[in-house]
Amino acid sequence: MTDPKTLAARFPGDFLFGVATAAFQIEGASKADGRKPSIWDAFSNMPGRVFGRHNGDIACDHYNRLEEDLDLIANLGVQAYRFSIAWPRIIPDGTGPVNEAGLDFYDRLVDGLKARNIKAFATLYHWDLPLTLAGDGGWTARSTAFAFQRYARTIIARLGDRLDAVATFNEPWCSVWLSHLYGIHAPGEKNMEAALHAMHVTNLAHGLGVAAVREERANLPVGIVINPMHIYPGTESESDKAAAERAFDFHNGVFFGPIFKGAYPDSVLKALGSRMPEVEAGDMAVISQKLDWWGVNYYTPMRVSDDPTEGVAFPATKPAPFVNEAKTDIGWEIFPQALGDLIRTVNERYDLPDCYITENGACYNMGIENGEVNDQPRLDYIAEHLAVTADLISEGYPMKGYFAWSLMDNFEWAEGYRMRFGIVHVDYETQVRTIKKSGLWYRDLAQAFPKGNHAETVSDKVS
Repeated sequence: MTDPKTLAARFPGDFLFGVATAAFQIEGASKADGRKPSIWDAFSNMPGRVFGRHNGDIACDHYNRLEEDLDLIANLGVQAYRFSIAWPRIIPDGTGPVNEAGLDFYDRLVDGLKARNIKAFATLYHWDLPLTLAGDGGWTARSTAFAFQRYARTIIARLGDRLDAVATFNEPWCSVWLSHLYGIHAPGEKNMEAALHAMHVTNLAHGLGVAAVREERANLPVGIVINPMHIYPGTESESDKAAAERAFDFHNGVFFGPIFKGAYPDSVLKALGSRMPEVEAGDMAVISQKLDWWGVNYYTPMRVSDDPTEGVAFPATKPAPFVNEAKTDIGWEIFPQALGDLIRTVNERYDLPDCYITENGACYNMGIENGEVNDQPRLDYIAEHLAVTADLISEGYPMKGYFAWSLMDNFEWAEGYRMRFGIVHVDYETQVRTIKKSGLWYRDLAQAFPKGNHAETVSDKVS
C-alpha cells in the first residue's frame, strides 16, 4: 500500500497532489509592512488560551523566507500549493485603507508559484480576522460579512488573473463552533447565541464572497473548504442513531444545508431558531450560489451517543468511545474508512460539485535523529487515506486532488508549537527545514505524475 508508484498508478492523470499551509501558522512577521493584529494575535497573547502562550510573531518566518519555501515546494514535486491570505495584511483594520505592501507579498508568492509551474489554490479566510473588526462584534456582526465581500473583491482584482482556484472560507465549523461555542479558538466565546450569529454571518459572508469573486473574475473556480464530521453512533440503538442524526445537522448541516440546499436543517431551526439572528430576505439565495468545487478537510471521525441528561443543550449528545485504539500524537483516532464513509454520505445528501481533499495528515512529534526524521506513522496515515481516496474515484466520486497537511511544522493554533503536522520538520530556533521520511515518500508519489500532464483540472476553467 505504501509503495509510491503502485499507489500513484491508482489515480487518473488529472489528479493533483499538493501541499497546504495557512498564513497565520507559518508567515510570522506579524507587525511587518503595515500588517495589524488579528484576533489570533490577541488570543495568543492572553494567558491560558494557547499552550505556553506561543504566538505567531515569528512562526516559520515564511514571510521572510518566501523564495526558500517556494523552492522547497518545487523540490517536493507537487503540482499545487494551497495557501491562505492574511486579511490583516491586506486591509489591516478589516475596513478602510488597502495595504499595498501586503498585496505585494502575495503577488510575489503567486508569481513564484507560476514561475515554478505550481498551481495556486488560495483561501481567503483561514481564521485571522482583523482585530479591529472584533470591536464591532466580529463574526457575530452582519457588517463583517460585507467587509469580507470587499476584502474578497480586493484580492481577486489583484491576484485573480494568476490563481487556479479560490476558496472563501476554511473550516467554518472551527471559526463558528470551536471559536464561539466551545471557546477553544479565537475569540474564545462560549455562548450559543454568539455562535448562531457567527454561523449565519459566516454563511452570508461566503455567499457575498462568491459573488465578489465572480464579479471580478467570472471564470475563476470558486468554492469553500469544509471540515465535515463523519458521525458514527456509539451503538446501534435507536437513541444513539437519532443522536448521530442530530449531531450531523448541528455540525455539518448548518453549513452544507444553506450552501447546497438553501436552507438550515429543520432540527436546528426547531431547537435553536428562536436564538438565531434574523435570516433576511435574499440571504439564502446569496449563500446557496452554485459552486465550482468544494474542499474537504478530514482527520478523524466523530462518535456520539445519546445524552438524555436534563438540561443538555441541542444536539443532546456525548462522545462515544473510539473503535480503533490507534491514535495520533494529538489524540485523534485513526480510522481511514471514515473518509470514504463521509464522502459517500454527504454526496448522498447533497448535490455536490467536484471535490478536493484540501487537508489530510497526522500529528506526530518525532524529532531529528542523525539528520533525519523517521515519521513512518505519518507516511502510513497518508498512504492509507490516499488508498481510500483511490477507492472513491473507482466508485465514481469526483475526487480531483489531495493536499497534504501540512507542508511544514507550524503554529498549531491552541496547541502552539508542541504539535507537529508537517511533512517537513522546522527547527523553530534556527528555522532550518528538514524533509521528513513522509515528505520524501510524498515527493516520490507526486513525481509519478509529470507536471503539465493533466487532462482537465479546475484551473482549465480559468480564462
